[in-house]
Amino acid sequence: MKKIDRYIIKSYIGPFLMTFFIAVFILLMQFLWKYIDDLVGKGLEWHIILQLMFYASFTFIPLALPLAILMSSLMLFGNLGEKYELVAMKSAGISLSKMMRPLIYLTVIISISAFIFSNYLLPVANLKMQSLLYDVREQKPALSIDEGVFYTGIDNYVIRVAKKERDNQTVRDVLIYDHSKGMGNTAVTRAEWGTMLMTEDKSKLIFTLYNGFAYDEDMKRGLFEMNRPITRVKFREQRKIFDLSSFSMERTNEEFFKDNYQMLNVKQLNYFIDSLYSDHNEKQVSATVRLSESFYYFTHAYDSTLKKLPQDYTEFSDNIYSGFSYNEKTMIYDNAIQAARSQKDINEFRHVDVEYQKKSIIRYEVEWHRKFTLSVACIILFFIGAPLGAIIRKGGMGIPMVATVLIFVIFWVLSITGEKFAREAVLEPYAGMWIASVVLLPLGIYLTRKSTADSPLLDAESWGKFFSKINILDYLKPLFKKDEDTTNMQ
Repeated sequence: MKKIDRYIIKSYIGPFLMTFFIAVFILLMQFLWKYIDDLVGKGLEWHIILQLMFYASFTFIPLALPLAILMSSLMLFGNLGEKYELVAMKSAGISLSKMMRPLIYLTVIISISAFIFSNYLLPVANLKMQSLLYDVREQKPALSIDEGVFYTGIDNYVIRVAKKERDNQTVRDVLIYDHSKGMGNTAVTRAEWGTMLMTEDKSKLIFTLYNGFAYDEDMKRGLFEMNRPITRVKFREQRKIFDLSSFSMERTNEEFFKDNYQMLNVKQLNYFIDSLYSDHNEKQVSATVRLSESFYYFTHAYDSTLKKLPQDYTEFSDNIYSGFSYNEKTMIYDNAIQAARSQKDINEFRHVDVEYQKKSIIRYEVEWHRKFTLSVACIILFFIGAPLGAIIRKGGMGIPMVATVLIFVIFWVLSITGEKFAREAVLEPYAGMWIASVVLLPLGIYLTRKSTADSPLLDAESWGKFFSKINILDYLKPLFKKDEDTTNMQ
């Protein structure tokens, strides 16, 4: 490798890594802000939060990687142009294409690595993240018994304390409803004061109550009996233990999520797509057969060889009711209408089922194309960023940042719009997923040609000279002359 190639790659790696990690960090903060309500107040341990953030950061790489390539390539060649290093290299006989060659090789390696990541690592990260996020969202809020509030977080119990002391353990005027019998508020305990402590493993909550009463109404005689016995027990001290096992986080088996389209690689997606297409075709054939069998008379009157009804079909249908009475005809009509309505409902249900399965196929196909669009997007955005930086010749974080945001917003809007159209069956999955690459590819080719030809496309001085040559007054003078001539004629 030549020194100039090492210098260019070394100058490229720094902005690339910086932009990549900044983008991942921003997306991770957006993720936390989105699910902040599901994370706060549930007493999650710190390693659960870190584990969720770790898996989530992997899912943001497909979005952060093209952005990092675009901005780092634009910053690199913008810095080289601003410091006149591009001019020095070109004067030494090194063309822009030769300067870009090591970065092209590096971008191809990154693109291949992106495909390997998207095909093998990303499905695993999605599986881990989605399953953990599901468990976190299903997790109960942490135990928090506040003053004057009926707390229902513990299964089969409702607890209310009128006041809590500063030690957060001593409570006053305690009221406990026991719903474990499933008969409503038939078992009630009330005490003047007490203490509540949690065991070290946080699996039990122990209430020690003082100076109270326990009421238990006997419901064995039935709900509608007016007179039922009730047990009233007075106590000086009573201990109640509540099981808090439902507050501990339980992990769901990841096997329940593995068939989701986001958790599959290309080979698995091909298998699922073929299976869904086969099932889809079988359902369509089955629906057609059952529909024809529902109209037995019409099916047998239909000439399968001529593909049409016989000529005497109308006469036959007019005379078919001649042997029936009025009541029998009415019954036949009612049965026919009922059968038609029933068949209509069945067909609508089948149509909904077929449409749902069709959308499922589209989701799997969209995910299949996504495996490849990431790698292609990295290459296309490099061929936009590098030539644009050489044309702009401005480094730093100013103009390159603006240009990067503008181009990437266009790319992202096209990607999101195309994917949405594909999911809604407005476009074919391949058309919707590749629309962004198809639109930006001509721009990359155009900018590459202009930069290699040293075109002053975005040079401020050249545009200033161009507009200085154009005198607007020269174009406006003929218009004023026409107005003067018309006034003179009048």
